[in-house]
Amino acid sequence: MTMAKVLVSDPIDQAGVEILSQVAQVDIKTKLPPEELIKIIPEYDALMLRSGTQVTQEVIEAGKKLKIIGRAGVGVDNINIPTATKQGIVVVNSPEGNTIAAAEHALAMMLSLSRQIPAANQSVKAEKWERKKFIGNEVYKKTLGVVGLGKIGAHVAKVAKAMGMKLIAYDPFVSDERAERLGCQLVELKQLFQESDYITLHIPKTPETANLINAETLATMKPNVRIINCARGGVIDEEAIAQALKENKIGGAALDVYASEPLGKSPLTELGPNTVLTPHLGASTAEAQVNVAVDVAEQIRDVLLGLPARSAVNIPGLSPDVLEKMSSYLKLAETLGNMVGQLAGGRIKQLTIRLQGELANEDSKPLVIGALKGLLSQALRERVNYVNASLEAEERGIRVIETKDASVSYYSGGSLYLEAEGAKGKHSVMGALLGDDEIRITNLDEFPINVPPAGYMLFTLHRDMPGIIGNIGSLLGSYNVNIASMQVGRKIVRGDAVMVLSLDDPLPEGILAEITKIEGITDAYTVKLAS
Repeated sequence: MTMAKVLVSDPIDQAGVEILSQVAQVDIKTKLPPEELIKIIPEYDALMLRSGTQVTQEVIEAGKKLKIIGRAGVGVDNINIPTATKQGIVVVNSPEGNTIAAAEHALAMMLSLSRQIPAANQSVKAEKWERKKFIGNEVYKKTLGVVGLGKIGAHVAKVAKAMGMKLIAYDPFVSDERAERLGCQLVELKQLFQESDYITLHIPKTPETANLINAETLATMKPNVRIINCARGGVIDEEAIAQALKENKIGGAALDVYASEPLGKSPLTELGPNTVLTPHLGASTAEAQVNVAVDVAEQIRDVLLGLPARSAVNIPGLSPDVLEKMSSYLKLAETLGNMVGQLAGGRIKQLTIRLQGELANEDSKPLVIGALKGLLSQALRERVNYVNASLEAEERGIRVIETKDASVSYYSGGSLYLEAEGAKGKHSVMGALLGDDEIRITNLDEFPINVPPAGYMLFTLHRDMPGIIGNIGSLLGSYNVNIASMQVGRKIVRGDAVMVLSLDDPLPEGILAEITKIEGITDAYTVKLAS
């Protein structure tokens, strides 16, 4: 039997190489030009890399023998995952390899800032002895606001709790029960900003979180608040926080990540001891480098031995023909999950998934995972995938109930029903595939409709009465919001009804409150499916 071959195209810890060597011939060839990588990749069964190698569509398609691509780190943005999935290649990463390193760095930054350690260190090295100048602050009994209770944020919370800090947290996708187990009280973001003595960020950068900390939000905080960001650059408006620090409107900031890296010339570098800056060191520990190498090497070894990978970022274990068969239904499940999650308002307690009609004869697991991926996508973006969606849901205390009902046969091929219970109560959606696998939303909160998903959608619950449609159209027009399509679903004439509007533009802030003031309208919700 021919021994498998693994190409290591970026430097990794020797511990990873030793694990791979147990089952394969390992060739270490770093800094390969793209054309050279494409030339040699047909020889290999597996590829292991870090951030330096770009695994393009051309590379993957040339890798006819590839079974697995492993990224020794968290991100996989340098790997063309859709092409890998289409080719039946498992893509894995190490989502937990740097959890402790990143959490400890955030805690170290908080303590360094509180006790002015960097400035005091420089003073002593300059042969000064300025004890009175560097009087610090204790974190004991102070309020720590944790924005994001994922793996890293949760570990920070556990350690801070042990240090005697009071914990409040904001995470719209974490249940109250999960937060309580961590010793945190869930609050709204506005309250967290107002009450925290320290704020630590553990969130991805998304359109919703970009410049989350800005001049406006900084103005609502305590004058002595200290802000720590070891998560992602761009979630803080750096000019705004530099100005606030310069004018002593906040107590301090400790930053490890920046909107543009390397940082270079910045107003942040001109500030004094109330600012601690490090060059993106969150994952830079010897242990983390070993952890990610070992984690990914073990997964590559397992796949080469015919075992499943534990941290795949695409759909492992499905052959290309099965994947092709289910791809449209997976998209349906994701879309419905995304919609019902937004309608339920986050902090999902329970998700019910029902496969109906012919769909009830299919394996439910891929569709459950697809629905959870959609449900969590607004909060986690690229961090949630088909493999970790169930785990992420479990960690957030989301109860999943799956059922099948073959007797519901409204649509050829079957339909999918989702109900979520969250911060805004219970909401449900149902969908099916029509024609050339075109997704249709066929039911909303038990009201029959038939609309395709759109980038921006507005839903209203109202009394079926004259004038409602015209009033909403006039209001949206006054804000220059263009309506692409509109449909009303009702059960009886002049009873309760829902209206679904597909919009060309996102709704301006505050307009939902105005919509609900229109006579006859009970409630209004928006859903954003645009990327």
